[in-house]
Amino acid sequence: MEDLVVRDAEVVDGGGGPSYRADVVVDGGRIAAVVKEAAAAGCQRPRAVRELDAEGLVLSPGFIDMHAHSDLALLRDPDHSAKAAQGVTLEVIGQDGLSYAPVDERTLAQVRRAIAGWNGYGEDIDFGWRTVGEYLDRLDYGFEGRGIAVNAAYLIPQGTVRALVMGWEDRPATTEETHRMRELVARGMEQGAVGLSSGLTYTPGMYADDTELTELCRVVASYGGYHCPHHRSYGAGALDAYAEMVALAREADCPLHLAHATMNFGVNEGRAGELLDLLDRALDAGADITFDTYPYTPGCTTLAALLPSWAGEGGPAEVLARLADPVTAERIRRELEVTGSDGCHGVPVAWETVEVSGVADPALGACAGRTVRELAAERARSPWEVVRGLLIEDRLGTTVLQHVGHEDNVRALMRHRAHTGGSDGILRGVKPHPRAYGTFPRYLGHYVRELGVLSLEECVARLTARPAARLRLPDRGLVREGYRADLVLFDPGTVAPGATFETPRALPTGIPYVLVDGRFVIEDGRRTDVLAGRSVRRTPVTG
Repeated sequence: MEDLVVRDAEVVDGGGGPSYRADVVVDGGRIAAVVKEAAAAGCQRPRAVRELDAEGLVLSPGFIDMHAHSDLALLRDPDHSAKAAQGVTLEVIGQDGLSYAPVDERTLAQVRRAIAGWNGYGEDIDFGWRTVGEYLDRLDYGFEGRGIAVNAAYLIPQGTVRALVMGWEDRPATTEETHRMRELVARGMEQGAVGLSSGLTYTPGMYADDTELTELCRVVASYGGYHCPHHRSYGAGALDAYAEMVALAREADCPLHLAHATMNFGVNEGRAGELLDLLDRALDAGADITFDTYPYTPGCTTLAALLPSWAGEGGPAEVLARLADPVTAERIRRELEVTGSDGCHGVPVAWETVEVSGVADPALGACAGRTVRELAAERARSPWEVVRGLLIEDRLGTTVLQHVGHEDNVRALMRHRAHTGGSDGILRGVKPHPRAYGTFPRYLGHYVRELGVLSLEECVARLTARPAARLRLPDRGLVREGYRADLVLFDPGTVAPGATFETPRALPTGIPYVLVDGRFVIEDGRRTDVLAGRSVRRTPVTG
């Protein structure tokens, strides 16, 4: 007998077509059969060791988080309910051009400091890997060889590659350095990465020019991968930055997936249509483009990321030295508050929109949940004095929310044909962004059931089959015979995020069952002890 049959589910299969009732049979980690209208067929119904009555529930493929920051969380927390409870069965990590492979000792130390606000410093992690392949092996091993909570695919981080070859220098790469970076990218793709990420408002990745990026993207394309840029501006120069990435993709003949695509800050209110027109023209001309968004208006990043690019040259230690120097610190302040830092997307910062969400030093925990403007008023200091002191005291480990988004832009983007879902979820901090715990149920509850921005079938396709197609995974993202049994059962009438800005770690409701590789990681609404996740590696395609 088969392992499991899910009876009388309303199947939304990921393909975008109408739902249908079916019995779905799971065996050996795969979907063994999909028997449509089984109850009315009059034939003998499938049997299994376990039978689950799914009356009133929708069964869909597991959700794919196209933009996750769980690079260390997957190795730190075997429970990982932040994603498992949402129905996420696969995360794409290595985002925004900065992660932990490939590295050497020097680069690893610098990266751990630079993105401590995303993932913590990692004192609790055994960084025994150095290559992409070794990191993926570590994910496969997981916790004492049992694996990890959900599956993970990896993007080679362009900023880390640059740091490994060139350090944190603000200059063009030489021919020899470019060749070395190409070799590292090729090796990472051969070891199983699905593409290349870049963080073009983060140092050192932002120091790369288009010639350098194009060369790396050509390598990625030759292996069947894609480029996922956090491009150079989401503010004053947003449209130009999007156009730059589209042109680069066409020059390199490399598929493009735009990370957390949005149009933020006051200069872009109501302008999503201009971005969508740009993308439609490129798509109609044959470009291969997708993008992801999270269903919220505020963004989230590190406080240090707002600094101008020149302040980051040389790495985290040099940033702290510049902040400690009064003359240089005043230059940084002026660029932030008056002219508009490239780290803050060319827009002068409005400190009332910058809210501290997390700190690396627990002694600074009282700052979390307060805007910079509020902290300044309480302390009778200028906002810049507060920010400068916080950056130095917290050793650049501070995370912030930026309340600079626009609901009309969020809705317009999620309606587009190239759209997929991604949380951009940062799991660290006293008060993290609720998107880390609530993105996928918020799509299904708020934007489908309550607002009707998307139909249920179309929304599920954007969270499952479309991401799987971008990742070129031939057996995931659909409820089809022979596909991996990464599945979610949810109640369409009650599914909703528990996470809010006040209670950002509350788990969702209305998602009673989640399966990874045919095994229940969520059962009756509770996390089991199953660790069925592994690295998902693309088979290299050369030529």
